[in-house]
Amino acid sequence: MRSKTFSLSALALAAALATALIGSAQAQTGAAAKTAIAPPPAVSDSAGKVDPRAEIVKKVGGIKLEDVRMSPVNGIYEVTRDADISYVSSDGRYAILGDMVDLDSDDNISETRRRGVRARMIDTVPESEMLVFAPKDAAKYTITVFTDIDCGYCRRLHSQIAEYNRLGIRVRYLFFPRTGPDTDSWHKAESVWCASNRNDALTRAKNGEEIKSPKCPADIIKRDYELGQKLAVEGTPAIFLASGEMLPGYAPPQQLAKYLKSGKM
Repeated sequence: MRSKTFSLSALALAAALATALIGSAQAQTGAAAKTAIAPPPAVSDSAGKVDPRAEIVKKVGGIKLEDVRMSPVNGIYEVTRDADISYVSSDGRYAILGDMVDLDSDDNISETRRRGVRARMIDTVPESEMLVFAPKDAAKYTITVFTDIDCGYCRRLHSQIAEYNRLGIRVRYLFFPRTGPDTDSWHKAESVWCASNRNDALTRAKNGEEIKSPKCPADIIKRDYELGQKLAVEGTPAIFLASGEMLPGYAPPQQLAKYLKSGKM
């Protein structure tokens, strides 16, 4: 199973870049008919050379200098926004939609970069704030799964949790109620989080049992949901490997174990 090369969020990023660049061009055209106003000084290095990233940040907007870095192609810069990767010319004029591939090595440079960003974003969540189902012996692999209690394939995955564990796969759950805040699925996630035994409550909830828990601070659900959105999760279960690779959808235990071992389904 291969991750999607493109996603709705990537298209949205490209659209945002295009909108920002078009807006900048229109603003410059309008300014030409008026009295010129001195622009703010551009960022320059110790040698006095202007940093092209500053021009890109100014035109694109909503990103920081550290979100822009040189790509392997001269004159093209990589722009990172959450887990989305896009490309802009060094003068900030052109935005490029799509992944960058090294034809000599057949390496998808964009996806490699995307995986690293995803892994770092997931690592910001302490395991104490996840629901972890681990093998009795040392785990061979760890996966992070965004789950929805009411999702059919999420329930199928969880019904096989013992088999995943038997195969050496450690499963860490984060919440992603697909229907969004203040919905039935969201409230079920809150009830599981507030239970005295969260793992047991999750299992019972996925079996259709109503979980009655006292109210507690449940901002974790919002945190997980927003993280999933930043990671371009569009459905559940969304499985993330330790490398940051995303497998969008359910994978049976034996098939997943084979992929984790060999990289082939």
